[in-house]
Amino acid sequence: MSKIIITAAITGSIHTPSMSEYLPITPDEIANEAIRSYEAGAAVVHIHVRDPENGKPSSDKSLYGKVLSKIKEKTDLVVCITTGGGLGQSTDERVAGVRAFQPELASLNGGSINFALFHALDNLKDLKYDWEREYLAMTEDFIFPNTFKTLREFNKIFDEEGTKPEFEIYDIGMINNIAFLIKKDLIKTPVYLQFVMGILGGIPASMENLQFLKNTADNLIDDFEWSVCAAGKDQFKMCTAALLMGGNARVGLEDNLYLEKGVKAKSSGEQVEKIIRIAKEVGLESATPAEARQILNLKGLDQVGFC
Repeated sequence: MSKIIITAAITGSIHTPSMSEYLPITPDEIANEAIRSYEAGAAVVHIHVRDPENGKPSSDKSLYGKVLSKIKEKTDLVVCITTGGGLGQSTDERVAGVRAFQPELASLNGGSINFALFHALDNLKDLKYDWEREYLAMTEDFIFPNTFKTLREFNKIFDEEGTKPEFEIYDIGMINNIAFLIKKDLIKTPVYLQFVMGILGGIPASMENLQFLKNTADNLIDDFEWSVCAAGKDQFKMCTAALLMGGNARVGLEDNLYLEKGVKAKSSGEQVEKIIRIAKEVGLESATPAEARQILNLKGLDQVGFC
């Protein structure tokens, strides 16, 4: 059995600064959290950036450049840049980081969904920044658009930049989308699938649904690696199940702000340490970044567009 790949999703675009004082905001904070996760045993980091003045999700290439340079200076991590971006960003904004930095890995969302965060306002009384309320509330009437056209266009850009897609699978039909594009020779195999569970609008986080996702991928796609991330309280349960089923796992403050019930995680690195500890208890060993590159067939750190 190959080693497991642990990814740390450092800040994301779902949680807002009022939800946790530990959410990294500035380029230095995001990079330092990536380095902390590397020291804890992560092989991959998933990177979004935020406006350092107010924590709002951003697509600013200069912010990405600062984060990526510091990570590369201090580690040999595999860096996965988002193309999900922040909710409401344009297609050009979302793909700008891939064009500018040619990372080894970048997220590519497998289809459109109702991406709902508005219910988080039920538990937020005092907000640090005015943008947070509008950003969360607008998702009651928001479709996260990822059409067959944008999938084709994004994948073409990925090919041009030598970046491997990490396909984000929020619901079962998205596996069929990827399988269709493989049959049309628009996507190359082996593919890397990230099953994203527990987002309102996507597939619920349950053992039955995880098995359903895996079985569907087995039936429709011949050659793939896979991983799981899950929102909130289901993070460690679903990630542990994925590891036991032969997959990989993603943790981090993008997906879950807590280490255990009632205890906020102070770092994504704490969550990396916890999932690796769980893995060791069942005889699994985490991959180094170099080993993750071999497993995912990545181009190598010497071929990225940042230094």
